[in-house]
Amino acid sequence: MKPTAERVLDAAEDLFAAKGYNASSLGEVADRVGIRPPSLYNHFKNKEALYMAVLDRLLLKFNQPLRELMERPVTRDNVLAWQKKLTRLHIENPNMARLLQHAALSDSAHTKEFVERLFKPLFKDVTASGSEEVMIFKESREMLPWAIMSFNNLVMSYVTMAPLYESLLGKDLLGEESANKQVDFISILIQAMWSIDEEA
Repeated sequence: MKPTAERVLDAAEDLFAAKGYNASSLGEVADRVGIRPPSLYNHFKNKEALYMAVLDRLLLKFNQPLRELMERPVTRDNVLAWQKKLTRLHIENPNMARLLQHAALSDSAHTKEFVERLFKPLFKDVTASGSEEVMIFKESREMLPWAIMSFNNLVMSYVTMAPLYESLLGKDLLGEESANKQVDFISILIQAMWSIDEEA
């Protein structure tokens, strides 16, 4: 069995992703873990500390592919590999997109955490990579942030909207077969954008 602190993090992540920060309580987390609420304070000072621990764990995982991308030459092949890895990470860890959605809709202090720790490195490092080979909209460099936002939205909305489309398509959209199709589709879109630039 996992250590109690890790089980608390798992339960809190699921709860915050399902209900958002404000609608979640430490009592509900304790119930999901099967411990008494006061026992939570042996591991986390309060609800905010628990939320930040959940976020830290997810951000460590989600920032790793960008760090790996920036350690190598920023080529088209490496950008595609990064985008595939990021898409799979979102599908395998759907709570990240759900937490992001709750934070954005509530415009809470947690929104700033996501901006500073997840999105700013993405925009700063990819935009400043300087590799013309991977640029989309070469004639209009300022459009790159909109391309990044669009692909992020495409990946994250796929995860958050999966339950709706599963009933329509009769498929597990977070399963391996559907994940492969989504990864392939996003790769096709990126390569199509590069092709348009080459023809322009």
